[in-house]
Amino acid sequence: MTTITTRTVEYPADNLTMVGHLALPAGAGRRPAVLIGPEGVGLSDVERGRAEALAELGYVAFAFDIHGGRYLGDPDDMLARCMPLLADPERLREIGHAALDVLRAEPRADPDRTAAVGYGTGGAVALELGRDGVDLRAIATVNALTTGRPGEAARIRCPVWAGVGSEDPIMPAAQRDAFTAEMEAAGVDWRLVVYGGALHAFHHSPVDHTVRPGVGHHPRHARRAWRDVVALLAECLPVTE
Repeated sequence: MTTITTRTVEYPADNLTMVGHLALPAGAGRRPAVLIGPEGVGLSDVERGRAEALAELGYVAFAFDIHGGRYLGDPDDMLARCMPLLADPERLREIGHAALDVLRAEPRADPDRTAAVGYGTGGAVALELGRDGVDLRAIATVNALTTGRPGEAARIRCPVWAGVGSEDPIMPAAQRDAFTAEMEAAGVDWRLVVYGGALHAFHHSPVDHTVRPGVGHHPRHARRAWRDVVALLAECLPVTE
């Protein structure tokens, strides 16, 4: 019985040496490919596990790094790194393009059939790739309703799915409204799912470090959000032999 294979990939981005996690499906042929971007704390076993779950479904999946191999468990360290990133679309795009180059260079990946899935800061990276006009088949973000520079959302060339917790204080109703207004004005094929009672990073399994107020895991909605992401990929990026 053949199984998935994984390997660590180092690559440069944002003046750092990034350390990503590549998961390959069984078989030998080319398959559609998916980027997976992490929360602001950085790449963890959560995103590595999602890459492997997608490989089990037949995708080439690359969970990319945003902090040069570091995991920023201290909230102050995370904010000090992420806030300047989130304020600089060009840096987000550089990080995204570097990861996309790794994914598309993998011989098993079909470079013409790619999607981007991101969480938190990783979701902002995915959206900026779309606003940069990258040819993606789908973009999915969870608690990453970041808005872009005026007019650039019109360059998004694929459906956008977004999920957020109704009680997320970091992505409140006003931010949801701004995001959906941007998508609608740009003529994007967009969907927003609001998960009732969920906080920020509701999709992320419990961690052993201090978390900010307003952050919390919601197991039931986490499973639902993952099913929604997989359904988007099945619709827009189906796996075919």
